[in-house]
Amino acid sequence: MTKKLVAPFDAETVKSLHAGDRVLLSGKIWTGRDAAHKRLCALLDEGKELPVALENELIYFVGPCPAPPGFAIGSAGPTTSGRMDAYSPRLIDACGLAGMIGKGFRSAEVIAAMQRGPAVYFAATGGAGALISRCIKKAEVAAFEDLGPEAIYRLEIEDLPLVVAIDCYGKSLY
Repeated sequence: MTKKLVAPFDAETVKSLHAGDRVLLSGKIWTGRDAAHKRLCALLDEGKELPVALENELIYFVGPCPAPPGFAIGSAGPTTSGRMDAYSPRLIDACGLAGMIGKGFRSAEVIAAMQRGPAVYFAATGGAGALISRCIKKAEVAAFEDLGPEAIYRLEIEDLPLVVAIDCYGKSLY
């Protein structure tokens, strides 16, 4: 059975998800790769307000390509999530981040933060960026525009196919 979810979502929704669940995700999510994560954590270190609110939100680890004519965005495949492992626990603990979307395994520190959160980690299909982009209906730069494709975008998505790779109970498909 495939679960249909709308982002952002609360802790109860996170707790209802289990490793292996198939999901079609709609709603609004943020993007962010390692450069954006580094800046977000630097702002937290300085006691400054973040340019985007992350409580109950999801971050998709992607650096999208420019949009071809008639599309909201170009190819938007997931990047390797391990590059965000140095930053994800901080964003879960300090900001209430509800989940992440990417590809590949996560560190023990990230999984522990997910259990505290609670937070969930979804896997998107690597190599399917052109197909994934069809699920993105709107894309707007929200912060760190100088980072180009690594800027933080606000995406509106419809039926993005995902799998719960690691749940908030520490169960992992990896």
